[in-house]
Amino acid sequence: MRLLLVEDDLDLAEYLIKDLSNHGFAVDHADNGVDAEYMGDLEPYDVVILDLGLPQRSGLDVLKHWRQKKNRVPVIILTARDSWNEKVDGFKAGADDYLGKPFHAEELIVRIQALIRRSHDMTGEAIESSGLTLDEDRQQVRLADGKALDLTGTEFRLLRCFMLHSGQILSKTRLTEHVYDQDFDRDSNLIEVYVRRLRDKLGQGYITTKRGQGYTFTNPEA
Repeated sequence: MRLLLVEDDLDLAEYLIKDLSNHGFAVDHADNGVDAEYMGDLEPYDVVILDLGLPQRSGLDVLKHWRQKKNRVPVIILTARDSWNEKVDGFKAGADDYLGKPFHAEELIVRIQALIRRSHDMTGEAIESSGLTLDEDRQQVRLADGKALDLTGTEFRLLRCFMLHSGQILSKTRLTEHVYDQDFDRDSNLIEVYVRRLRDKLGQGYITTKRGQGYTFTNPEA
């Protein structure tokens, strides 16, 4: 999944980017409200982590502008721990969750994972689809027979995207947008390589090629 981290504290941002990347997220970063609003309008982020106290344009104004333009990207706002009024204003503006500073990165990651599941109508504690269960902490997939398979970082991100969009046709461009950050070469054919690797691990029936369109992820036994 691809995230936008909007945080002007560069030391905190660097720490969070490293931790989020280690947990299987592709992360873009903006350190001011103007760039953040532009990036959020331009790119199909799965979640935005939005600090409210930003230079050039406040996080609250950024969020209000997104919602006015019908941008429904899930947003977690970062607020001062004791600033209850910021939390209220954030929810009124359309935030989906909040986290008070200071916080532990592990709590942010759990909130991101839960928000992503909710935004895809998954009510459980794990991503489940087509008889598979994704272990986001270990970056493993568990098969219907209980066998657990280790995944590389890219395999994990790609499979998570497939499982969250089961039954949908996903183009290589869309997969690339959700699996890699903004610095990735969008003309790369690496998606094909990692689709092939996932097929080798899971079996050939889960990922179907739709010629000229992309791929679909389905239960081979359905």
